Amino acid sequence: MSKASSKIKELGEKQAEFNKNLKAKEPKMLKEFKEFINRGSVMDLAVGMIIGAAFTAIVTSLVNDIVMPIISMIIGGFDFTGLKITIPAYIEGVEPATINYGNFLQAAVNFLIIAFVIFLMVRTLNKMRERAERLTKKAEDKKEEAVEKKEDDQIALLKEIRDLLKKNKK
Repeated sequence: MSKASSKIKELGEKQAEFNKNLKAKEPKMLKEFKEFINRGSVMDLAVGMIIGAAFTAIVTSLVNDIVMPIISMIIGGFDFTGLKITIPAYIEGVEPATINYGNFLQAAVNFLIIAFVIFLMVRTLNKMRERAERLTKKAEDKKEEAVEKKEDDQIALLKEIRDLLKKNKK
């Protein structure tokens, strides 16, 4: 073995030893965090958050572009986002403060629509699950009935054979 390759091997062994020592000194909380991150549920949560953000953008558009114009048309062309209370400035050169409660109303409507859509989704999923359970139970009941009928038929056949054997013995 050449001098260079033995030196490379020695450096590799030192690096492996260093990594081993570093891992041994790793704080317990960091180890637990790594285990937590590597679980599948964290990835599911991340995917859910991304989908939730996209869903929020859709609902916000639905509220701003469809629902709120209809509501403001019904109440006489009133725009909720423009609703505010202006507090006059008592100090010269300072802008008056505004309380934009119209934005709050907009956010409340957004929340109600999101909550209603989620309610409809959960309700639909629950109904589908209940239906699947009913169908599964019905299938199991039919299977049990078929097994019982088959057993009854087998018992009747065995009784008939027994009776025929008794008759033939006489």
